[in-house]
Amino acid sequence: MTKDTFELGTEHEFIALDKLLKLISMVGSGGEAHAVIEDGMVTVNGEVELQKRKKLRTGDVMVFEGTEITIQ
Repeated sequence: MTKDTFELGTEHEFIALDKLLKLISMVGSGGEAHAVIEDGMVTVNGEVELQKRKKLRTGDVMVFEGTEITIQ
């Protein structure tokens, strides 16, 4: 499994799951992000996440297609 981090920055309290997938180029569009989330292909903190706009905060861990992203 590939492990990486995503820096939220001080101006943001959270990032939506669908936006994270698109921003880090794990999917090509918002529609594709919604599809992979709805299909149960994404986990957050070890649980399948079906909420497209799930708020990810510092310390959360998202996994998709063998890549683990820790929010910092």
